[in-house]
Amino acid sequence: MTDLHTGASTNKAVLDRYMRLEIPDGKVQAMYIWVDGSGENLRGKTRTLDFIPKSPEELPVWNFDGSSTGQAEGSNSDVYLKPVAIYPDPFRLGNNRLVLCETLKHNKAIAETNYRNTCKEVMDKAADQHPWFGMEQEYTLLDTDSHPLGWPKNGYPGPQGPYYCAVGANNVYGRDIVEAHYRACLYAGINISGTNAEVMPAQWEFQVGPSEGIKMGDDMWMARYLLHRVAEDFSVIVTLDPKPIRGDWNGAGMHTNFSTKAMRDPNGIVAIEAAIENLSKRHAKHIVAYDPKEGKDNERRLTGHHETSSIHDFSAGVANRGASVRIPRSVAEEKTGYLEDRRPSSNADPYRVSEIIVRTICLNE
Repeated sequence: MTDLHTGASTNKAVLDRYMRLEIPDGKVQAMYIWVDGSGENLRGKTRTLDFIPKSPEELPVWNFDGSSTGQAEGSNSDVYLKPVAIYPDPFRLGNNRLVLCETLKHNKAIAETNYRNTCKEVMDKAADQHPWFGMEQEYTLLDTDSHPLGWPKNGYPGPQGPYYCAVGANNVYGRDIVEAHYRACLYAGINISGTNAEVMPAQWEFQVGPSEGIKMGDDMWMARYLLHRVAEDFSVIVTLDPKPIRGDWNGAGMHTNFSTKAMRDPNGIVAIEAAIENLSKRHAKHIVAYDPKEGKDNERRLTGHHETSSIHDFSAGVANRGASVRIPRSVAEEKTGYLEDRRPSSNADPYRVSEIIVRTICLNE
């Protein structure tokens, strides 16, 4: 990762004076946001609208230079932005909006890293089963020199143990960012359900859900955008790398909780066990879908240590954080609820993860 020069920071108090300026009635700043050619990074650019949009369908299709985002060649560089979801803008406030977009190639074909399109088709097919998701996004905060925030510059903090869900300046680094991000998500209408400090110092987690169908992926991508944007204001970097620090330190995942109506109904444990049986038969295909490098990123994380299963073997168990799929203790006791797939990496595409889970469990593909 490229180091950033701290001199690039600006005075936010000066900015605030300009952000307080009223804009003309009927004018709206719309930030169009999309996933770039890496499959994990986000881009965004703003246009002025002459109306307040109520739905994505009202918004104009736009375009960008795909040769600068790894999504097109310079000789044919236009890539289209198709609005699919709108959120209130917690940075510009007022009637301004954040607009999540799908990407389409010059011939209107689906761009390679646009996984929303097929995910939406799958969710529509399984709509009668009411698939619910809850995703737990782990991430690590870095200083502008790409060193974990709060860590000694020439060494390491004490071993893991006192940092998980901790309090105190000696154990917790970057809480301001976590709190600001939480409020920004709530303002934007994202169904964020909680946060906590994680096992490795400077590592945190937020949870989104329960969300049904395509809304899971939409909300998680927008929550990620908000996280990077909030951290930018604090001159801090967010990394979703699944193993940001080598050695005896926890990696980062995006544990995915899943249920159908049948699982949530009385004696849903039968449907949960059937779902786990289906997952066990498609382990290799899920691993390919669970990080942007088709398993290479997760190889560094899914070692069988640090609360992970082995990438090579499928396993399941009650309250077992070393299993591929965990059945929470309360679910086993009440015989109804959900399962937790612990395999997705922190930088996985939520559309790909949710799509393959529904294909395997709901559509038996």
